Amino acid sequence: MDKNKIKRIFEFLEEKEGKQHKDKGSLKWKIVFNEPITEEELDVKGDLDLANAPITSLPEGLKPGGNLDLRRTKITSLPKGLYVGGTLYLAYTKIASLPEGLEVRGWLDIIETNITSLPNDLKVSGGLDMARTELTKYTDDELREMVKPGFIKGKIYR
Repeated sequence: MDKNKIKRIFEFLEEKEGKQHKDKGSLKWKIVFNEPITEEELDVKGDLDLANAPITSLPEGLKPGGNLDLRRTKITSLPKGLYVGGTLYLAYTKIASLPEGLEVRGWLDIIETNITSLPNDLKVSGGLDMARTELTKYTDDELREMVKPGFIKGKIYR
């Protein structure tokens, strides 16, 4: 089902029930339905759960202070310089590369993605979960060398 149909269903329900959908106007709503986002809204104080959402990209300048969940979305790229204060979940997406300047303060979950290399400035304070990716052909030492001057501080799971 496309985004416009979903939006029309919510609008129909709002009209019938006489109340606004709980997510309408939220950052998630704006990202999913491609509505304008203010600078202040890009600085998310907690988690941002977009799992299963019909999105293919994220706005430039997005800075979730907690986890960013993009599992099972149609996301194909991430904005350059993305900062995630918690875990970044990219599992089961078609994403093929990570952007320059990516910093993840928690775990980086790239299970079953199309990622074949890591950017040389990647910063992951937690671990890396890369099961069922092309990256499993590299040793832990090779992966840590690949991201220098960046780093992967935690355990690497295959």
